[in-house]
Amino acid sequence: MRKLRITNSMLVRNMMTSLNKNMKRMSKLQEQYQSGKLFQLPSDNPIGVSKSLKLYTDKSKIEQYKTNLRDAIAWMHTTEDALDQIGEVMKRTSELTVKAANSTYEDDDLQAIRAEMKELRNQIIQAANTTHAGRHVFTGYKTDKPLLDENGEYNIDLSNTEISTYNVGVSENIEVNTVGIKAFGVVGDSDSDGNIEGYSEASVTKGDKSSIIELFDTIITALDAEPPDQETLRQNIDAVEDVLKNTLQVRAEIGAKTNRLQMTEKRLDSDAINFTRLLSENEDADISEVIMNFKMAESVYLASMSAGARIIQPSLIDFLR
Repeated sequence: MRKLRITNSMLVRNMMTSLNKNMKRMSKLQEQYQSGKLFQLPSDNPIGVSKSLKLYTDKSKIEQYKTNLRDAIAWMHTTEDALDQIGEVMKRTSELTVKAANSTYEDDDLQAIRAEMKELRNQIIQAANTTHAGRHVFTGYKTDKPLLDENGEYNIDLSNTEISTYNVGVSENIEVNTVGIKAFGVVGDSDSDGNIEGYSEASVTKGDKSSIIELFDTIITALDAEPPDQETLRQNIDAVEDVLKNTLQVRAEIGAKTNRLQMTEKRLDSDAINFTRLLSENEDADISEVIMNFKMAESVYLASMSAGARIIQPSLIDFLR
C-alpha cells in the first residue's frame, strides 16, 4: 500500500486555510458588532434577508396607509367645519325668519334683518366653496373649481357618484368627500308644504341653483316687500329647519367616518410597532452574544496560530510572515 507523503508545503497550506477560516469568522462577528445586524448580504442569511424584505415592504405600506389616513381625516375635518358653519348660519336664519314672520318691526329693525340675511346668504356661498390644501371639498372630482357662483348657481356639472376614496388598509377604502348636492341641494319641484327639495338628486348641471340659496332669496324677497310678506316667511320657517336637519345628518355621516378612521389609525400604529419588533428580532444582533462569540473565535484563532508555530519550523514561519 502506497503511503501519502506529508510535506511542509501541505502543512503550511492546511495551517493557512484554518487561519483564514478563523479570521473570517472573527471578521463576520466584528461586522455584526459594528453594524448591530446579523447579516449584511443576502448570502449571509438568504431566508433572513427574504423575511426582512417582506417585513420592510409591509412596514412601508403601513406608513403609506397612515399618510393616506391623516390626509383623509384632515379633509373630513375641513368638510365638517364648513358644515358646522352652515349649521350656525341656518340657526341664525331660523331665528331671524321667525322674528320677522311673527312680529312688527320698525323700518330700522327690518333693514338690519335684511342686511344680516344677505350676509348669511353670502356666508353660505363662501362655505360651499371651502378648500382644503387648495382643493375644493364639495366639487367631487373637479376640485380645481368652486361649487357655487355669487348667484348661488352651480359652477360645474356635478354627479353624486363623484366620490373620492382613500386606501387606508389592506382592501380597506373609505369615502372621504361629500358631494355638494348632498349639502346644498338643487332647485326642483316643491313638495305639498312648499319646501324646496333636491338634496338627493343624482346630478346637477352647471347653472342649476342651490336650493339653500333659493330659500335665502325667497326670504330676502319677502323681507324686501312693502310691507314684508310675513305669510311667505312663515311658510319657509319649516324649510329653514329642514336645511338645518339635513346639515346635521351630513355632519353625522362625516363624524362616523372620522371615528372609523381614528380607530383604524390606532390599529395601524399597533401594526407598525409589531413589524418593527419582528424586524428587530429577525436581523438585530445580540451585542453581548456577539462579543462572547468574538472572544471565543479570537481564542481559537490565537490557539491555531500557536499550534501552527509549533508544527512548522520557526524559520519557515518567519519566511511566511
